[in-house]
Amino acid sequence: MILADKIIENRKKNGWSQEELAEKLGVSRQSVSKWESAQAVPDMKKILMLSEIFGVTTDYLMKDEIEAVVPAEAAPVDDGLDGLEETVRRVSMEEASAFLAYNEKAARKVAAGVVLCILSPITVIVLGGLAEMGRIRMEVPTAEVAGTVVLLVMVAIAVAGFVKVGMDSAKYEFLESADIDAEYGVTGMVRERRDRYAEQHTRLLIIGIMLCILSAVPLLMTELAGSGNGTDLLSVGSLVVLLVMCAVGIGMIVLTCCRQGGYDRLLEEGDYTRLNKRAGKYDGIFWAIATAVYLGWSFVTMDWKLTWIVWPIAGVLYAAYREVMKAIIRGR
Repeated sequence: MILADKIIENRKKNGWSQEELAEKLGVSRQSVSKWESAQAVPDMKKILMLSEIFGVTTDYLMKDEIEAVVPAEAAPVDDGLDGLEETVRRVSMEEASAFLAYNEKAARKVAAGVVLCILSPITVIVLGGLAEMGRIRMEVPTAEVAGTVVLLVMVAIAVAGFVKVGMDSAKYEFLESADIDAEYGVTGMVRERRDRYAEQHTRLLIIGIMLCILSAVPLLMTELAGSGNGTDLLSVGSLVVLLVMCAVGIGMIVLTCCRQGGYDRLLEEGDYTRLNKRAGKYDGIFWAIATAVYLGWSFVTMDWKLTWIVWPIAGVLYAAYREVMKAIIRGR
């Protein structure tokens, strides 16, 4: 085992991200990244610091032939994971490549499903609005029922896609449930691909966020225009534009975050550090509740131009929820 792999192994055992290890050593994250990908070697001073931080001997770090951890006297490290069962799973190059290929397909399916869910109320809004204004030969209740049927079909297609992704992900469940260690070369390959994707990730995030923020502009302009039959038609149109812009924006965010999450999952960084993985154990329940609130409120009030606000509120609450979960885990 070379020095790069030993740094990765011991960092992950302590549940640290590259940023956290870099802070302890007084270096940049890029330096730690280069050490772990074997693009550079830490100097002797940093080797001594690594030995002290990891609680191992310098011989263990510097001699490739020494595989087993040789402990040295060191202050205990509080990583917030004491008392939790730890299972380490080795990941081969073939497994990592297969997972990244799967993750790309899954990201597209999940993003498409999210877009369908957001767009699903459009038919209800359009048919109901046109019927109410007498623009189509259809009673309002009939129009709303017809629109609801289309909505349910779109949601059903999206849910089917989510279920398929969930079933296909079963073979990679260990990435969520176990602590992982990558075989030689895997970390460097994954990090290189993630670095190549970084610019596109940032671009998609920025565009997606801007679309979500600007989506309310057409509706606000229509409200300022006053009322009347023409304005009513514009209100329906502006609400449709709002949902389309939100769908495209959120779809882009979901797509790129799923892609980025695949890299971070293999590297155990970002939201996939060992502490964060345990904190995210109940994320599915949180988002299921958010979805139930959105659909329940929407169908009861039929005020689709207002109920979309559930999603940004859920996003803010999610951040707080994750911090609470991490604090609970540290306190165990």
